[in-house]
Amino acid sequence: MPPLALPPNEAAVLGGTASGDALAGIARDGARTVPPRENGGNHDIKNFTRGSRVFYPVHHPGALFSGGDLHFSQGDGEITFCGAIEMGGFIDFHVDLIKGGMETYGVSTNPILIPGNVEPQYSEYLTFIGISVDHETDTNYYNDATVAYRNACLNAIEYLKKFGYSGPQAYLLIGSAPIEGRVSGVVDIPNACCSLYLPTAIFDFDIRPTAEGPQSADRGAAARTS
Repeated sequence: MPPLALPPNEAAVLGGTASGDALAGIARDGARTVPPRENGGNHDIKNFTRGSRVFYPVHHPGALFSGGDLHFSQGDGEITFCGAIEMGGFIDFHVDLIKGGMETYGVSTNPILIPGNVEPQYSEYLTFIGISVDHETDTNYYNDATVAYRNACLNAIEYLKKFGYSGPQAYLLIGSAPIEGRVSGVVDIPNACCSLYLPTAIFDFDIRPTAEGPQSADRGAAARTS
C-alpha cells in the first residue's frame, strides 16, 4: 500500500513570494498540493481554461489562495505525470466570496468547475475501451476504474505503434494531446469500463481502421531511445 497522504516536506515546498518566517511556516505546516484535494491542489483538468469559473470550499477562517502549474495542452488523466506540455504564463484571478456557500450548495468535499469557452473541441474521435482486468496475470480488479483507464491507454498506445510511432512516442502523445477520458460504466460488476477518446483531427493522416491496414511511416526521432 503506497502512502495515502503526503505530509509537509520542507525540502520540496513552493512558497511563491513568501519568505522568512512565512515561508518556514508553509514548509512546516502546509499540505502538499501534488494530490488533488477538497480545497484545490493538483486539479489538472484540460478544460480548466481561460474564462473558467471554479468554486472551492473554504475550510479555515482567513484561508489564502494561490494557483499555478499551467499547461499548454494535456490529455485527460495526465497519464504521464509530467507529460503535459508545461508552460510559463500569467493568470488574472478575480475572486468573490459566497458566505455560507459550503452549506448552501453542499460542496464541503468537492469543488465545482464551469469550463471556459476556449476548451479544446473536436467532433470526431477514435475510441479505445479498457476494463478492470489485468490480462497478463488474468487478475480481475473489482470495479477499479484506474486499471480500466490504464488498459484503455495501453490499447491506444499499441494501436498507434502500428502507424510507426514508438511506444514512448505514443505514450507521450496521448499524455499531451487533448484526449478525452470517460468513465463509461461502474455499475456492471465486477468490471469497470473506461474509454479513451482520441481526436482524429490532430493527425495529418487517416488514423481510422481500414481494410488496407495501418499505413506505417517514420514519425521522427522525438522520444526515441538508442
